[in-house]
Amino acid sequence: MNVCLAQIEHIEDLSKLFDRYRVFYNQTSDLASAKQFISDRCKNGDSAIFVAEDNQVMAGFTQLYPSFSSVSMKRVWILNDLFVAEAYRRQGVARLLMDAAEKYALETGAVRMVLATQIANTVAQKLYESRNYVKDEAFYHYTLGLG
Repeated sequence: MNVCLAQIEHIEDLSKLFDRYRVFYNQTSDLASAKQFISDRCKNGDSAIFVAEDNQVMAGFTQLYPSFSSVSMKRVWILNDLFVAEAYRRQGVARLLMDAAEKYALETGAVRMVLATQIANTVAQKLYESRNYVKDEAFYHYTLGLG
């Protein structure tokens, strides 16, 4: 299993996996828009996307978005997306992707990584807690839908 930062040559397969990720979260499949979205993120440097490949088959990906902490005056990475293709689940792919993301966060001087997951996604919660992620009980998080 090879894990690396996504490059232009990964866009086609990554877009297909990203579309499946969105469908997992009850969105309508839209491969053309998924490809455009992923291409824009890579082209504009808006995110860091790590891909896991097994003999040139895309097994999973994780996408980090940059943010900053005003209090610490340092970078924060938001682990926004983590998805493993069904055929590769329970084989350690998510752990490999998180290893790469956490290493990258350290290398870029981040003070922390943050993430959110659905309350019902207990499998993901167990993974995060096994990696010492702590459920934030000090802050309420609010969302304002704009569209």
